[in-house]
Amino acid sequence: MIQMISVGPRRKDTQCRAFVKKIVTGQLFKVLMISTVSYNAFLMALWTDHKIRSRLFRVFELSEIVFVGIYSAEFYLKLYVDPIDYWKNGYNLLDMFIIIILSIPYAIRKIEGPHHPYLHFADGIQSLRILKLIPYSRGIRTLITALGQTVYTVASVLTLLFILMYIFAVLGFCLFGVPDNGDQTNWGNLAVAFFTLFSLATVDGWTDLQEQLDNRNFVLSRAFTILFILLATFIFLNMFVGVMIIHTEDSIKRFERELMLERHVTLMEEKQVILKRQQEEVSRLMQTQKDYDHASFSELVENFKRTLQHTDPMVLDDFSTSLPFIDVYFSTLDNQDATIYKLQELYYEIVHVLGLMLEDLPQRKQDENWEDNDDEY
Repeated sequence: MIQMISVGPRRKDTQCRAFVKKIVTGQLFKVLMISTVSYNAFLMALWTDHKIRSRLFRVFELSEIVFVGIYSAEFYLKLYVDPIDYWKNGYNLLDMFIIIILSIPYAIRKIEGPHHPYLHFADGIQSLRILKLIPYSRGIRTLITALGQTVYTVASVLTLLFILMYIFAVLGFCLFGVPDNGDQTNWGNLAVAFFTLFSLATVDGWTDLQEQLDNRNFVLSRAFTILFILLATFIFLNMFVGVMIIHTEDSIKRFERELMLERHVTLMEEKQVILKRQQEEVSRLMQTQKDYDHASFSELVENFKRTLQHTDPMVLDDFSTSLPFIDVYFSTLDNQDATIYKLQELYYEIVHVLGLMLEDLPQRKQDENWEDNDDEY
């Protein structure tokens, strides 16, 4: 059975596309975009001052045209490199969303005029263009990935927190929101009770809220407040922070492993390039030996070594330069040091024993002389 595979039309501008892709993925283009977004954010900060805005009005207009042109050129270049897979990347969709935001103030001014009430909002959301820094920072992308992985767990924690706040909101309304002597400002209805519980959960001004309940002589108010703070703040909010920290650490470790893998791949590529160059040099030397008269190939290699400098990289694949051999060699040196130390101790013991024997030798001779004299008498 023959399976037919449909192949899409191939592009004829392969070389041009490869050239543009090399530019877009290059380090220089990355630095240019980061510098552009940073300078744009700096000018937007100056634009918020009314005096500077009126004084440098033309500068802001010209710079805005330049920024929009650069952002549009980036969009078209990336779209030209890969017009289909471009829309599958979330960061590319973010760039497209920012370009749409850039066009909103111009569209409002052209259609509705310069005094439209929503024009200030359209100018305010232009600050979102600083989000274009995210695709060019791997660290920020790692944190965003960690946030995305915590969505389900965080949603479960927030759901439990909402259920807890719902229970305490109804309970607080029934206990402290009575019409006669109740606190209608903070517990008068369910919406206000939710807002009050949010203040208690964040421990923001909870003493003032509790003081208002104490002034109305509510007996269970302190137990209610302490119990809710313990459950909401010390359990659920800390659980939320713990989940975020765990997933962030996992993402950072994964990011470090990716960096190590990339460095290893880059090192292997550089090693292959150096080996290839060395092989070409050896082949050239062999060809030179055939073309010219030399005493031997060793003499030719010696002449080649004299041309090398101390900065020339060399790849050594010999056994004696491998890490396992160096590890074994160091272990052997340690054992050799231990053996020499034991031998030194043994030598010291032998010298000590010989010294004691030399000290006993005159005494033994004297004792033997006394015994000989006794035998004569």
